[in-house]
Amino acid sequence: MPLDPQARALMEQLHAQARPALSHLSATQLRAGDDEIIPLTGEPVVVSKVEQVKIPGPGGPLPLRIYTPAGTGPFPVLVYFHGGGWVVCNLETHDSLCRTLANTANSIVISVDYRLAPENPFPAAFEDAYAVTEWAARHADKLGADPTRIAVGGDSAGGNLAAGVALEARERGAFSVTCQALIYPVLDYYQPASSSYTAYAEGYFLSGKDMPWYYQQYLPSGFDGKDARVAPVLASDLRGLPPALIITAEYDPTRDGAELYAMRLKEAGVEVSLTRYEGMMHAFVLLAGVFEQGRKARQQVGTFLQEALREGRRCG
Repeated sequence: MPLDPQARALMEQLHAQARPALSHLSATQLRAGDDEIIPLTGEPVVVSKVEQVKIPGPGGPLPLRIYTPAGTGPFPVLVYFHGGGWVVCNLETHDSLCRTLANTANSIVISVDYRLAPENPFPAAFEDAYAVTEWAARHADKLGADPTRIAVGGDSAGGNLAAGVALEARERGAFSVTCQALIYPVLDYYQPASSSYTAYAEGYFLSGKDMPWYYQQYLPSGFDGKDARVAPVLASDLRGLPPALIITAEYDPTRDGAELYAMRLKEAGVEVSLTRYEGMMHAFVLLAGVFEQGRKARQQVGTFLQEALREGRRCG
């Protein structure tokens, strides 16, 4: 279907600003725009308790923001990884989204300020993501949480990290993941010949031509991307993974990789729900202050998490 009118209006506004191409920017210059995103993410809802903590991480102290809903625990836990191509965004850009998920899912949400590239290339972000999820499982009692009901989730690059953590948790067996919520996740390595990368090569919030720049920041020199922690769709065996919700956007270069992953999960016997939001582009769930469909998708994610975590289905 045609690009949603709300998406078209935002893109016209961005095009009018004549912003330089990513290839002309450094990571530091791109991060300078993080604050511009926040007003587009929607008014933050009130959550019963929000606290900032730091835990020991693989690369030093790791900042977290923990959202606890009203009510009596123990609550389930969602460990959430923000998007931004492993390069930009932070706890502030995703505050509104995490608040909404905490209330809608009736779950503790742990938002992770993982190390960013290029200063900290792969596997730094992945190691941080796994470490926080393991920490949440081991410290559930102190959090007022249930260690048998832990979910992982994220948008874009954060969805990549969430899927990778679910795979790694199955392999190591140190803790179980109940379910995974992947919002327009980056699950394949850059495939310029795929239909979505070709169709949406330029002219959208995230374009196919942007992806090589992000991978250049994220991956060490000489790395070819053939690692399931970078491209979960390349994992040889997807059996035994936790139930997944995968949300994609029609006008998104990452769409095909995410939908291929959903198909492979189903073939492996994993329960998966795939929803493509027609007329939408990448980042529409984050930018729910602009997109009505973004608000609808947030509700869908929260409902999925509430139901899956209530039932306590686990892998491993």
